[in-house]
Amino acid sequence: MKKEIKDLQSKSVKDMNDEVKRLREEIATFSMKAIVNPSKDSNIIPKKRKRLAVLLTIITKKQQEEAVKKK
Repeated sequence: MKKEIKDLQSKSVKDMNDEVKRLREEIATFSMKAIVNPSKDSNIIPKKRKRLAVLLTIITKKQQEEAVKKK
């Protein structure tokens, strides 16, 4: 996970926002599919949610750093 975080920190905020949008769509899709046809990997939704939380945290951190630099 540490390597993933470092890779995400090097991305731009716009790219991360695009990935956040994609992850939210995937979570919604997997949630609907899980009701109809449960998958073999029952841990996929929590994994996606964790990645989403990491992305949102990094985005917030970058935005706060940019706000401090502007002042």
